[in-house]
Amino acid sequence: MTGPSVDLLDRLMIREVIENWAVWRDAGDWERFASLWHPEGRMMATWFQGPADEFIRVSREGFEQGVRILHFLGGSAIEVAGDRAIAQTKMTISQRAPVEGVECDVVCTGRFYDFLERHDARWVIALRQPIYETDRLQTVDPARPAVLDPDLLARFPVGYRHLAYLQHGLGYEVKDDMPGLTGPQVEALYARGAGWLGGEPL
Repeated sequence: MTGPSVDLLDRLMIREVIENWAVWRDAGDWERFASLWHPEGRMMATWFQGPADEFIRVSREGFEQGVRILHFLGGSAIEVAGDRAIAQTKMTISQRAPVEGVECDVVCTGRFYDFLERHDARWVIALRQPIYETDRLQTVDPARPAVLDPDLLARFPVGYRHLAYLQHGLGYEVKDDMPGLTGPQVEALYARGAGWLGGEPL
């Protein structure tokens, strides 16, 4: 096959990778989750930055200890250039944990920005960099408000301020310069994505 049919098939295969990532990770299906990554794949998140195999290990440990970081996906925009692709997928990240002694849910809305490569005849993720656009915190019991430290909250970027606050309270070292909806970090990410499609290394 050549032409539009091949391009559509690639896009469908890439979308399947993205959907399987969310389902298998949130379900704790670690063996199949590992199959979605390039051998040198990397994950960037608020609480972790590093190789995919290490991300899988610490995610599994957290899952077994009761940590729940869940994902829900929306639409995707996918650009394919030969054996490389960039996919942007609307998503939400949700996490439940105590915040200042009160059980809370944080929901963060953004995009997964994925660098993908065809490897051994399969599309796999070479790098996943989320873009954090906005978030909110609410208590599980509306009758019990959580009183946040405004100075600590203000330390974190607006796109994931409450998620970072929650994760900081759990003892994570939260990265404080992740890409948001606008700004130099996301512009640099877009430039890196264009370079990837043009053949540049990560």
